[in-house]
Amino acid sequence: MPILNRAAELQAEVSEWRRHLHANPELLYDVENTAAFVAAKLAEFGVDEIVTGIGRTGVVGVIKGRGTSTRAIGLRADMDALPLDEISGKPWASQVAGRMHACGHDGHTAMLLGAARYLAETRNFNGRVVVIFQPAEEGGAGALAMVQDGLMERFAIEEVYGMHNMPGQPVGTFSIRKGGIMAAPDKFFITVKGRGGHAAEPHKAIDPIAIGAQIVTNLQLIASRNANPLRSVVVSVTRFNAGTTHNIIPEEASLAGTVRSLDEAVRDLAEARIRDITRGIASANGAEADVVYERACPVTVNHAAETEHAARAAIDIVGRDQVDTEVDPSMAGEDFAFMLQARPGAYIMVGHGNTPGLHNPAYDFNDDVLPYGISYWVRLAEQRLTD
Repeated sequence: MPILNRAAELQAEVSEWRRHLHANPELLYDVENTAAFVAAKLAEFGVDEIVTGIGRTGVVGVIKGRGTSTRAIGLRADMDALPLDEISGKPWASQVAGRMHACGHDGHTAMLLGAARYLAETRNFNGRVVVIFQPAEEGGAGALAMVQDGLMERFAIEEVYGMHNMPGQPVGTFSIRKGGIMAAPDKFFITVKGRGGHAAEPHKAIDPIAIGAQIVTNLQLIASRNANPLRSVVVSVTRFNAGTTHNIIPEEASLAGTVRSLDEAVRDLAEARIRDITRGIASANGAEADVVYERACPVTVNHAAETEHAARAAIDIVGRDQVDTEVDPSMAGEDFAFMLQARPGAYIMVGHGNTPGLHNPAYDFNDDVLPYGISYWVRLAEQRLTD
């Protein structure tokens, strides 16, 4: 089954929806206008049940098939934008200063709306398709909020699936893997407390800058000397703040960074080693150190059987040679992981072509991708809810 003819026919209209959303970006949970747009479209399509306010500002639509089955699968898209100033120069560029759709959530929402329209028109499945429009993916744990609000139980969802565009991957291709596909994106904050003094008399001070520099160097040993080299982990110090002028040793230095891991054991190891290294180096130099370690979303883990279902649907659309079923995992994070903890499912990447990367101020969603995403969602739904 190639791209659906109906999906190709809908491309121009879905592009208009997408560009409207792109021009009017909203952040985190403050997506009231986007959610209202989505709910209005679902009502226009004749979706059987529309519920708003799941996970504060999420929208859920239920499309019933022709048969009597009570089985239900969930298809999820994210709605929120990023706090960036857009430089794409497109006619539909963001109209709101400091906000833009730099990750393609406008395209994700539009593709799922296109699929919802097709599925509501045809209803060529036996069961229920639950279309999920999520707020606050970009650091707000919107997926967790929806799960905690009873998303899975209320709509009796048995399997759940997500999709994301991937710049650099050719249009007309998909990629997926079993197991960890996206990392747990944790954060850490370190405060080194020394003793300030005159820079000309360092022996009378306890220099938090010198101690902080030792901590930065030794944190790199977590990946190279503490973790199993076959199990990926990234530890990056991305901020180091201390001092006010050239001739004063400050009282404190603050560091911050991120840890990316693909399984919970390595995640636990990294947190423990950050605490031990920081406190050990500080103590050895007569200083004190505080460590705050914040766990964000967990590893995005694709379930084996559901990954095969997703891959088969993609293969039906673009052919086996255009679907990579063993793609390298990404060390970026994705809060769809919370939904995959609640129900079995899979997360797939759709090729976006040679475009600016995600979270880049020049990024714009490639509308050529829309028919592929719509067709994938439709094929997956019909495949999973056959008689």
